[in-house]
Amino acid sequence: MKKILITGMSGLIGGVVRRQLAGKYALRALNRRAVAGVECHRADISDFDAIRPAFEGIDTVVHLAAAIKSDFEGFVAHNIAGTYHVFEASRRAGVKRVIFASSGSVTAGWENDPPYDAIVQGRYADVPETWEKFSHKTPTRPRGIYGCTKVWGEALARHYADSTPLSAICLRIGRVNAEDRPQEARGYSVWCSQNTIARLIESCIEAPGDLKFDIFYAVSNNTYSYRDMTHARDVLGFEPEGHAEDYR
Repeated sequence: MKKILITGMSGLIGGVVRRQLAGKYALRALNRRAVAGVECHRADISDFDAIRPAFEGIDTVVHLAAAIKSDFEGFVAHNIAGTYHVFEASRRAGVKRVIFASSGSVTAGWENDPPYDAIVQGRYADVPETWEKFSHKTPTRPRGIYGCTKVWGEALARHYADSTPLSAICLRIGRVNAEDRPQEARGYSVWCSQNTIARLIESCIEAPGDLKFDIFYAVSNNTYSYRDMTHARDVLGFEPEGHAEDYR
């Protein structure tokens, strides 16, 4: 069995991914608090020396741990330094692949401009019949400091893929929530079902070894999505699940 390390397993997405992967892989958690029923190395990703043992013998790292709402110091400790620590510890341990949980926030700044502003605000009468969807090649335009830190993480992934044996895959994850359904107007565009993100991460684990670097959006099959899932279909053969309009 492949050995998979999941950082932030106690979070919402971490729990979803654990359920998807359980029984198929040997799972280990890197978490600040204990995770019942799974091997768990307790440490904070801001402490490089403390986390290093968690990476020994691991094939693939799924890096989910991050500060989402924080002051600047928290973002630096966990999303800047912490993400570097995860990549560097992976390199030193001989990990084959890191799957980095990026965010749609790296391009969400484009929602300030039409027609994307109308799409996310639910002003569908102002939305043209067709609009350009965002791909992995769309220039970043981050929203908030959190989004800026995810741009850093993607740049770091690119660097490690180019300069070391590591494979690095970035997932620009949409709105995943406990209710597993859209909760507001914007959600009908950016919602990502729990099943979609869990299966997409598994697809990235199983992707061919020669996939050295790539970026994929992670959203459900939403009518008003401006984030294109075509690239994930073409490269991974992945089909998203869930349709936001079913919850109108």
